[in-house]
Amino acid sequence: MDTLAERLRKQLPDTPPVSPPVGFAGQNGFSTPLFPSQPNILYIMADQLSAPQLKMYNKASQIKTPHLDKLAERSVVFDSAYCNSPLCAPSRMAMITGQLPSKIGAYDNASPIPEDTPTYAHYLRKQGYECVLGGKMHFIGEQLHGYEYRLTPDIYPGDMGWSVDWDEPDVKLEWYHNSSSILQAGPCVRSNQLDYDEEVMYKAKQFMFDHVRKPAGSRPFCLTVSLTHPHDPYTIEQKYWDMYEDVEIDMPKVSLPKDQLDPHSKRLQRVCDLEGYEFTPDQIKRAKRAYYGAVSYVDDCIGKLLETLKQCSLDDNTIVVFSGDHGDMLGERGLWYKMSYFESSVRVPMLWSYPKLWHPHHVPQSVSTLDILPTLVDIVGARLAPGLPMDGVSIVPHLKGKDTHDTVFAEYMGEGTIAPMMMIRRGNWKYITCPADPDMLFNLATDPDELNNLATSKDAAHQQVYKAFVAEAETKWDMETITKDVLKRQRQRRLCHSALKQGLWTPWDYKVPDDSQNKYIRSHMDLDELERRARFPIVDMHSRTLIKPSSSSAAQQLGKANIAAAFAVPQHHQAGALGQ
Repeated sequence: MDTLAERLRKQLPDTPPVSPPVGFAGQNGFSTPLFPSQPNILYIMADQLSAPQLKMYNKASQIKTPHLDKLAERSVVFDSAYCNSPLCAPSRMAMITGQLPSKIGAYDNASPIPEDTPTYAHYLRKQGYECVLGGKMHFIGEQLHGYEYRLTPDIYPGDMGWSVDWDEPDVKLEWYHNSSSILQAGPCVRSNQLDYDEEVMYKAKQFMFDHVRKPAGSRPFCLTVSLTHPHDPYTIEQKYWDMYEDVEIDMPKVSLPKDQLDPHSKRLQRVCDLEGYEFTPDQIKRAKRAYYGAVSYVDDCIGKLLETLKQCSLDDNTIVVFSGDHGDMLGERGLWYKMSYFESSVRVPMLWSYPKLWHPHHVPQSVSTLDILPTLVDIVGARLAPGLPMDGVSIVPHLKGKDTHDTVFAEYMGEGTIAPMMMIRRGNWKYITCPADPDMLFNLATDPDELNNLATSKDAAHQQVYKAFVAEAETKWDMETITKDVLKRQRQRRLCHSALKQGLWTPWDYKVPDDSQNKYIRSHMDLDELERRARFPIVDMHSRTLIKPSSSSAAQQLGKANIAAAFAVPQHHQAGALGQ
């Protein structure tokens, strides 16, 4: 037996059963199916958002995030979620593919991944989803990787210009992080980051408005909204700066003399131009205050996206996922930005919200963004392709309240290191190993600030744990082979990029198509038809609302007597947009 939505749909004018172009307002004015077989997915990402800084993980947090806190109340909250590489592009490539960076060559911010590497967008499209990306993803070369289209270009270049050089590790390249983000911290009227995220937000909300005006039977969507805030530089709009006017910003909790830093931290200070500075308390607090304001800006963006879902009656059938690519040290241990395995750098927020299926609760076990792909595949009822590599693990059992895996692997081959750095996080333990540096082992249950390196402990129990991690790492990673591949690819990319800069420069950046010819009033289309299909909620000829956006069973308000009249196209208009 046909559903109500299907019966209503049969009474509407026939239209081509194809998806409209980007930004198209719909073909027949009818909303999306009321009872789609698959839920929509809204995946929100923040850039450089440190989980330990957030109130949902740290009650002492000074950051104001009312929308995120409210979302957490109706979500499964992962208290120990990690990125798989504390750097933008490698972390994101691992996340979208479910594979560790060394498996796909995602070593630094200039590393392309093969076009035939499956991503969650490929898997979801295969299941009938419309997969769309709005915002940053840091792709090099190919700019879609399974997404049908992007709502915006990327904020960063899609070329190989940001390649790392392990052959000359002491040479500081011009694009590296530097101290200016801290020295120049403060409020602004406008910034590059604000310009970008405002465009991302507008396009993301417009996508949802367009989706709800598409024909019945339209595919469910997976919309990824990736914001660039709160990534440095540490500057934010005045209104968000003013939110912390009366807050005495905390100084970093862990302060170590520079000669007591581990070798990698010393290299990071040098690479990031921090080595020669002793920042004053005022400079540190201004940088942190701007970061706090940027997080509150992200929080406002989350609130706006969720409100748009509600306005479009999509909130009841949309899974909301929130996470990030890595954190920010924010002055802890004298470090800023990311690129290390300390908690503020490598731990990220992770929320999954769908209350009618998953009861809100906290998960203490360690998971990672590597697990997002297999989890999404699991949720939509698909299966991972047999015979293909996959490092991530579905966390659906965790979503259902069952204890399952509790292990995270991470890899770092970017700037600041001179050899592959690997991490294993399991139970109370965090193990870090690099051929160029002494091993580190921390018990986070007793040492959350990571001050006591137990790799050198004489305690027999500690040594047993340490030796087990050493053996596991030696089995899992062939450091010599990985190092050779990193060096080879760095050299290849530097050569190619230097050549491509000569003569005509052809950028690889994504260009968003202009769809104004289909979306706005033009001479080739019928004005009344355009206005009718663009209006939501739908009204009849007497301006009576037929589908109210606040009702999840809105179609039931449609009276049988006025359906035909509501959707009928006047005879003299039938040669309009759809007739030409």
